[in-house]
Amino acid sequence: MTTKIMRLNNFTRHLPPTKNWQLLWQKTMQRERVRWLLTDFAVPALALLLFLGLWNSVASHIDTSLGKLPGPAQVWEQAGKLLQEHTQERDKEKAFYQRQEERNARLQAEDPTAEIKVRAYTGKPTFFDQIFTSIVTVLSGFALATLFAIPIGIVCGLSSVIYRAINPLIQIFKPVSPLAWLPIVTMVVSALYVSDDPLLAKSYVNSAITVTLCCVWPTIINTTVGVATIDNDLINVSRVLRLGWFTKVYKIVLPSSVPLMFAGLRVSLGIGWMVLIAAEMLAQNPGLGKFVWDEFQNGSSDSLARIIVAVLAIGFIGFLLDRAMLMLQKYVTWDPKAVVR
Repeated sequence: MTTKIMRLNNFTRHLPPTKNWQLLWQKTMQRERVRWLLTDFAVPALALLLFLGLWNSVASHIDTSLGKLPGPAQVWEQAGKLLQEHTQERDKEKAFYQRQEERNARLQAEDPTAEIKVRAYTGKPTFFDQIFTSIVTVLSGFALATLFAIPIGIVCGLSSVIYRAINPLIQIFKPVSPLAWLPIVTMVVSALYVSDDPLLAKSYVNSAITVTLCCVWPTIINTTVGVATIDNDLINVSRVLRLGWFTKVYKIVLPSSVPLMFAGLRVSLGIGWMVLIAAEMLAQNPGLGKFVWDEFQNGSSDSLARIIVAVLAIGFIGFLLDRAMLMLQKYVTWDPKAVVR
């Protein structure tokens, strides 16, 4: 809507300021606003209401081992309780550190040479703590995958010989499930990452590397296709100008392959997010996957509703991650008129 309004403003700026043109412009703006309300707001809101109504009606007829399937009201209630538990846990953490500071200050006042001990709070991670852990882990694994995938895709796209050499490996490892990678990664990390005081937790390293191994392939493939389909005229121009390899990649290859490259990045990030949840459930690593598994094992009357809260959170976070990649693509694309969806 904003783009259309800007175009209308630019168009009407060069027209004579007559009442007819002003009326036409006002009517056009009104139509655009109505169209925006219908297509961008009313239709999604109606679809959401229909989904909630269908969910509520179906849930009341499904009996599980923990009772009836929770409806939207019960799930909303548990979401509020999870937020309340998070607030209470933060209050406990604040009180813990406050007591520790007062105790250390008192000891130091009584004896300046006394040994001061500072301990970290070891309370149970809340639902929102698990969300933060999962987001940090998936972004770490995705960043590591991107660091390897884009250069490999560029080299494969520019050289058919290297593509033929690497393509069999890509096709072999691409369909491997994260459940198969996780035991291998766990054993390798346990053997190589040995330290009495590790900088990063092994559970975090295991999950991040598993995400990397599973989401690197779509970026490699899409980047390769994007680079290989660059217009030959652009390549010939770089030869005429005698551009160096890195200059050619920066000035011609990357801008021309941005659409397909970002298509691969968006797919990779979505796969990485799904892989992470499965890996956390299987290995019991901290994160949303572990929260879901713990609630399933808990088996209380509220567990099913809490699991649904986690499922909705997983989907909503995945949506936000995809939108973030879409915004980044719009920011780096060379064509401001390109349609990005």
